[in-house]
Amino acid sequence: MLWTLVIPLKPLARAKSRLSDTAAGGLRPGLALAFAQDTVAAALACPAVRDVAVVTDDALAARELSALGARIVPDEPQGGLNAALAHGTTVVRTARPESPVAALNADLPALRTPELFRVLEAAAEFPRAFLADAAAIGTTLLAAGPGQELLPAFGPDSRARHAASSAVELPLDAVDSVRQDVDTGADLRTALALGVGPHTAAVAAGLLTPGS
Repeated sequence: MLWTLVIPLKPLARAKSRLSDTAAGGLRPGLALAFAQDTVAAALACPAVRDVAVVTDDALAARELSALGARIVPDEPQGGLNAALAHGTTVVRTARPESPVAALNADLPALRTPELFRVLEAAAEFPRAFLADAAAIGTTLLAAGPGQELLPAFGPDSRARHAASSAVELPLDAVDSVRQDVDTGADLRTALALGVGPHTAAVAAGLLTPGS
């Protein structure tokens, strides 16, 4: 099964506000873009991924991520994360109605292609499935097979809300890079310890080191 990944990305100037204790305001947009670049690059390298659609209205992010090979979908609803994901899924399925789609967070800078492959292969066994984040409260990936609605419910306590929507939680181990989203300085330190991609490594150089 070849998946289309839908990745939402808010305008970089408003992204990653919870990193304010770690990175000054001028650095946060660059970090958010670097996270997305490393996420998209790792996703596009996955054999289970047909293509990646990034839903964003940020011009810089659109330019940089399209250069990596992502399709850019303007965030026409401008109604927040779940509205962006629903819109992106609709756009993708206008061309390929039966395409399996998976929503993936844009802030997975340590994402490893083999681990993403394992998650998507596991998700293919169910109509809808999701992967909880490292904190076991949120969600980093929500998948919907051919003909299935995505029904995204991201945000606070999304793990519980996705489970309540009849999506199957994937009980996988050794996929830490797919679970490790970055919202705080502690998250960034953990991602650095896992090993981030080159874009994040370049921006974070001198800002944090693993174990600092």
